[in-house]
Amino acid sequence: MPDALMLDTDVLIDYLRDRAEAVEFLEERLESLLVSAVTVAELYAGVREGKERSSLDQFVYAFEIVPVDDEIARRGGLYRRDFGPSHGIGLADALIAASAEQRKARLVSLNDRHFPMLSDVWVPYRKKS
Repeated sequence: MPDALMLDTDVLIDYLRDRAEAVEFLEERLESLLVSAVTVAELYAGVREGKERSSLDQFVYAFEIVPVDDEIARRGGLYRRDFGPSHGIGLADALIAASAEQRKARLVSLNDRHFPMLSDVWVPYRKKS
């Protein structure tokens, strides 16, 4: 079992929205919690100015933010090339997967289908339809 978890955007959004499953999951973690710089960008893309932005500023720095370096960029680009046409994988998810792989962290996401390049994606709970 990896010592670190890479958290995907969807789990963090659920936590910020105070969804019980996400809050319980994250608050029980003992592992190191990592967040890709791509995830940070995705979170800020949807934030409103004011209190929500201030809260997000504080929230993201509770995690280790993994920057996209040249190795992650190359690997993510290749994942996008190899899995984009067959699985509809976007560049953001490809970069998040490459970040998790580089840091030898287990990816935590609600969308395991977005990460066919990884053999072990942890889906801690499912969205109710």
